[in-house]
Amino acid sequence: MSKIGFIGLGIMGRPMAGHLLDAGHELVTVKRGTLDATLAEKGMRELDSPHAVAEQVEVVITMVPDTPDVEQVLFGEGGVIEGLKPGTLVIDMSSIAPIATQGFAKRIHEAGGEYVDAPVSGGEGGAINAALTIMVGATEEGFERARPILEVMGKTITHIGGHGAGQTCKVANQIVVALTIEAVAEGLLFASKAGADVAKVRESLLGGLAQSKILDVHGERMIKRTFDPGFKIKLHQKDLNLALEGARSLNLALPGTANAQQLFQACVAHGGGEWDHAGILRALEVLADHEVGN
Repeated sequence: MSKIGFIGLGIMGRPMAGHLLDAGHELVTVKRGTLDATLAEKGMRELDSPHAVAEQVEVVITMVPDTPDVEQVLFGEGGVIEGLKPGTLVIDMSSIAPIATQGFAKRIHEAGGEYVDAPVSGGEGGAINAALTIMVGATEEGFERARPILEVMGKTITHIGGHGAGQTCKVANQIVVALTIEAVAEGLLFASKAGADVAKVRESLLGGLAQSKILDVHGERMIKRTFDPGFKIKLHQKDLNLALEGARSLNLALPGTANAQQLFQACVAHGGGEWDHAGILRALEVLADHEVGN
């Protein structure tokens, strides 16, 4: 069992930390408001800073929203690097920029640590059920050290390649997810506007080539109009920004990704940054002057 610092107890991080506690690991975190009662009951302790966390643990896991947040936790004032002990394993499970990740890995390595980028897919449900897909960028040694910990939180763990490769895979994942959610939204909106029973349309599509987890989970969200996250639009928008920035550096055209990003932007403009990403449907409904199910 390991002493682990887990920094970032949001929608995903809370259940992930809970699984590690259930597996017998000792966890500490940085004090941010009131600690979740369930985690406190399982023995998680709070410390004042990432520096203090790093001083007490063998493994540091970060699960925060964006690239600047990871940089602040690791390298800002009172950051992890100030308390890093030789051999400490740093696992970043956030979804951030691949190039920045390579720089973070270099700095941790120079300070005597081992860095692993291990972003996840599967949403809140995957986190709760310990069924996440985890995409890993690391050295072989780093991957082998991290794997027993990752296996507590995930179902499919794949070593993609060197530092930054996990984040590159996650960006690709977010492109596919965004475009598929948009496709489901357009299909259900078309069926609804044409007068069909969208619940029966979804049921039928789940039996054919259009079947997907997104049609299953997010299609149901769209029909029931349950847009509480889940995975927030503002976070998926951030991931598509990473995709489009990367595409520019590669001289690569991603027209579908750009279109999905504009629809997410329309949602944000209507106050929907906190909606689940299935809420992309609402932007399409405004264009159609029609709500699914009406």
